[in-house]
Amino acid sequence: MGILLAQFLLFFILSKSTFFVQLMERFFELQKDFHQRLFAPFSFSAGDVFYISLTFVLLFISFKAFQKKTRQMNVLRLLIILNIFYFIYQLFWGMMYFQEPILDKLPKEEVTEKEVKTLINIYLERCKKTRILVKENEHGVFQLKNLGEIKMQILKNQNQIPLSISSKEPTQIISLKPSIFRGIMSYTGILGYYNPFTAEAQYNPELPSTSLPFTLAHESAHQLGFAREQEANFIGYLIGKKSENLDLKYSTEYYVLKSLLNSLAEKEPNYVKSVLENYSAPMKRDRKAELDFRKKHAGLLDVLFAYTNDLFLKSNQQEGSITYSHFIDLMVRYERVNPQ
Repeated sequence: MGILLAQFLLFFILSKSTFFVQLMERFFELQKDFHQRLFAPFSFSAGDVFYISLTFVLLFISFKAFQKKTRQMNVLRLLIILNIFYFIYQLFWGMMYFQEPILDKLPKEEVTEKEVKTLINIYLERCKKTRILVKENEHGVFQLKNLGEIKMQILKNQNQIPLSISSKEPTQIISLKPSIFRGIMSYTGILGYYNPFTAEAQYNPELPSTSLPFTLAHESAHQLGFAREQEANFIGYLIGKKSENLDLKYSTEYYVLKSLLNSLAEKEPNYVKSVLENYSAPMKRDRKAELDFRKKHAGLLDVLFAYTNDLFLKSNQQEGSITYSHFIDLMVRYERVNPQ
């Protein structure tokens, strides 16, 4: 326990050192290619199997710790595992939360409501145009054509991220996998997650088609080395906004429009309502499909995971989970100098 507490203190102090954080960035760049090549060939999520196995081991040791004869040894084993687990996590991923913020590389002027509304109008029209070109199911709701092609497009578009934003090297390795926990994920509000122990990106394949492509782009941003959630959203936006794949392009435009509207939902509810009423008929069907999905899977588990995720984000120098402001700051400031 003393070693674990010492690790907490050590990594907290090291997170304040620009030199050490940059050292960890370079280490991540060196190891991510090998890390992804090692686990990408598995047809299933090796990271999920690792989590399941670890959970069973911890439960078994915890059970044995209640037995008087073996209590001391099993408590020791439990603490050793926690120490190793925490050290590897910090080595492979934890310090990436303390990189130089992308916001520092963009124009400094505060984002105005006028700018947000201007972009809402622009992205509403873009969504309408792109929506006409994508496939629908028998209910008139957007349906993905080919998920494999979307993954390939994401890897290709990683090379087009401006050097002024990122110098991280793409690995060109597809390691975007459906989660073993897909059924549970639908009830938690979790769209996807990155596993730092296997460098795999997991996603929920049951998501509506409007959400899935952008979720893949977001998770691929974590694989590049962007740990903060809203920065991963921003990199996902850069990956998808000019995509040749129309499904990815529409999903990205739809996410941007939705985020812009959500950023004004409390201050300008009537304005947001008027924009929603101006959605095209196909876009309204897509929005209803998303709302139906959320309503179907809403419940206590959703609230619990939202709360725990909020605490995790705040513990890693980020805004809470229910916020769009930082992504909006990044996106609007970038659009100022790149208004395509």
